[in-house]
Amino acid sequence: MKTMQSRRMLELPHICARALRDHLALQVDQRLRAGDAWVDLGLVFCTQAGSSLDAANVRRSFRQIVGAAGLDSKNWTPRELRHSFVSLLSSSGVAIEDIAHLVGHGSSNVTQRVYRKELRPVIRRGAQAMDAMFGPALDA
Repeated sequence: MKTMQSRRMLELPHICARALRDHLALQVDQRLRAGDAWVDLGLVFCTQAGSSLDAANVRRSFRQIVGAAGLDSKNWTPRELRHSFVSLLSSSGVAIEDIAHLVGHGSSNVTQRVYRKELRPVIRRGAQAMDAMFGPALDA
């Protein structure tokens, strides 16, 4: 998190927990290969020698991953992941207040201002109320 005030506990989706376990296994191998050169700082994401990553390391690795995925690495930055996260949550019907909390904004107003292009609110309450009153459609 950027600041001490923004620290919070977030539940990880199962796919992320599994990826982190896989990453830990790879890191154990890196640690063995590095031998005495390994700097044990207890970092989850680090260089091949265990030291902290700088912005250039992150950008370089990110470009490699984006390229391996068949995307143009010039069009993607790590920041794009945050915008994609907001967009996917919004498209899935997650409330703006919940999205604001997940991205660490103090209010949904800030989230709406920063991510106005990514937010696609889906208003479901009316349809849900109608379904509750009349039942689901026969061909639904």
